[in-house]
Amino acid sequence: MAQYPICGAERTEKYFPTLEGKKIGIVANQTSLIKQVHLVDSLLNADFQICKVFAPEHGFRGNAEAGAHINNEFDAKTKLPIISLHGSSKKPEAKDLKGIDILVFDIQDVGLRFYTYVSTLAYVMEACAENNIPLLILDRPNPNAHYIDGPVLENEFKSFVGLLPIPVVYGMTLGEMALMINGEKWLNNGIRCDVNVIPVENYTHQTLVSLPIAPSPNLPNDNAIALYSSLCFFEGTNTSIGRGTDFPFEVIAYPDYPLKDFSFVPKQIPGKSETPPFKNQICYGVDLRNLYSAENRIYKIDLQYLIDFYKSYPDKSTFFIDYFNLLAGNNKLQAQIKAGLNESEIRESWKNDLAAFKLKRLNYLIYND
Repeated sequence: MAQYPICGAERTEKYFPTLEGKKIGIVANQTSLIKQVHLVDSLLNADFQICKVFAPEHGFRGNAEAGAHINNEFDAKTKLPIISLHGSSKKPEAKDLKGIDILVFDIQDVGLRFYTYVSTLAYVMEACAENNIPLLILDRPNPNAHYIDGPVLENEFKSFVGLLPIPVVYGMTLGEMALMINGEKWLNNGIRCDVNVIPVENYTHQTLVSLPIAPSPNLPNDNAIALYSSLCFFEGTNTSIGRGTDFPFEVIAYPDYPLKDFSFVPKQIPGKSETPPFKNQICYGVDLRNLYSAENRIYKIDLQYLIDFYKSYPDKSTFFIDYFNLLAGNNKLQAQIKAGLNESEIRESWKNDLAAFKLKRLNYLIYND
C-alpha cells in the first residue's frame, strides 16, 4: 500500500535538535503546517525562541491577492513581528536578520518559475549567505514535479516572476532547487548559502500530490494548480483566466470571444481579486474545470490554448501586454505565436535548453524521478 508523503516539517526529530537554544527566524505562510497546526505555533508550543516571521507574496496568512504590496506588521495571534518579503523589499535586509541564529524556510511551492516562492527562496538564500546565517529548509512535495517543460529563462528577462535560468516547469522541490542555486552559483557574486534540507519521506517526483491547503488565494484546487503552467501565460494578455470568480485558473475568456456557449462575469472579491480583468463584464470562452484528475494528469504546457485565443482575438495588436515576455522568460514565444508557428515548432525551439537543464538538474536531486 502506498504511503502518503511526510513533509519535512512533520519530521521534527530530524530538526528540533538543530533549533535547540537558537534564536529563530521563519519564512512561512498558511501552508506551513505540521498536520493541522501551524509550524510557528508548533515551535512556540515546544518552547523554541522565534524572533521574527518573514512572509512571502500573499502574506503570512495567505490572504493577500497576487502582486499586492504587503506591509510589515505584527501577527494578531502570536504577536510576532512579520517582515514582508513582498513589500518595499523582496529580500530580507541585514537589519531584519540581526540577532537571528538560524532561518527556517517552510513554504508549499507548485513547481513553476513564475510562482514567486522560488524567487523568494533565492533572495532568502542570498541574504543568509551575506549575513552568515544558516538556512534550514523543511521540504514539501511539488504537485507538478512529474514533468519538465517550457522555455528556459533568458537573463535579460529576469524579474520576480522569473529570477533563475530555469524552465517554466522545473521538476524539483524547493529543497532540491536550493541545492541547485548553490551548486550553479546563481546567487550574487557566486556566494553560497549554508543550507540543510529536511527531505520529504515516502516521496518521488512521480508521486500524485493533492495539496491539503490552497498555496495561494487563486490556486484553490488540484485542477487549477495543474492548469497553472498553461494558463498563467494569459496573465500577460488581454484575457481573463477567471480572477474574480470561484474558478480562477480553470477558464479562459474575454468579452468578444466568438463562441458564446460558456460565460461568466468577473466580480470584485476582497482579498482575492480586487480588480479582476473585465470586472462586471460578460466574458465568453472555454471552461476547463474538472479537466485534471488522477487518471488524467497533465504532462506538458498546453500552448494550443494560447495559439487559439490569439487567432480568435479581434484586434491582435492588443492581445499581448508587456508582462507576457516576463512570464515567458524571453521575447521569442510572443514572436513565434504572432508569426503563426504551431505548437510543435515552438517546442522544438526549447529542446536544446531543456536538455541542458535536465542534465544539470540530475546533480541536485534528492528524490527519484
